[in-house]
Amino acid sequence: MRTVLLVAAEAREFSGILRRAAAKPLEWREAAFSREVAWKSDRWLLVANGPGARLVGRALARKRDVDLILSVGFCGALDPALRVGDIVGRERVFTADRVAVTAAEKRLLRERTGADAVEMEAGAVEAKAREWGAPFHCVKAVSDTAAEDLPLDFNEYRDSDGRFSRARNVLAAFRRPSALAGLMRLDHHCRQAAEELGEFLADTSI
Repeated sequence: MRTVLLVAAEAREFSGILRRAAAKPLEWREAAFSREVAWKSDRWLLVANGPGARLVGRALARKRDVDLILSVGFCGALDPALRVGDIVGRERVFTADRVAVTAAEKRLLRERTGADAVEMEAGAVEAKAREWGAPFHCVKAVSDTAAEDLPLDFNEYRDSDGRFSRARNVLAAFRRPSALAGLMRLDHHCRQAAEELGEFLADTSI
């Protein structure tokens, strides 16, 4: 039996996995969310502590004995051919320290990096995997397309630790009623991405 560590930013990114496997509590004091599941013949440790390298560093500050580390969760498409729910891997993903909010920003990132998608944790998780001497894979599901502007600039509504503040997002949406429909659409896309991620991991040997 292998022990596989899966690192995401938010607990909701694990929902497609948790729908397919019974979870039990996991003692991981450095993370905001942690669960353990039996997955096929492996033991999977699910850990989420918010977006970005700093919060990944906190969650993985203490080395654990694991056989494989995965960076999983959502990403924004940079390749116009990608659709919501599509799965992309590390060789096609660029790690940034902020959310790519507009289609114009995504287009510039595509031109500058050549990447197919952008996210916020994989680079830091990969660095920890090297430090721990564990193999690494990245598996991300698209939550917003390259042509899509996000309804809010979520970078403005992170708390002092860098986590996304749902309360501040909601307040911002009430101040901008036009953003509500976009937030509902994004929430639907995130649910779809989480489901596709869970299905991919259920059907694929890593």
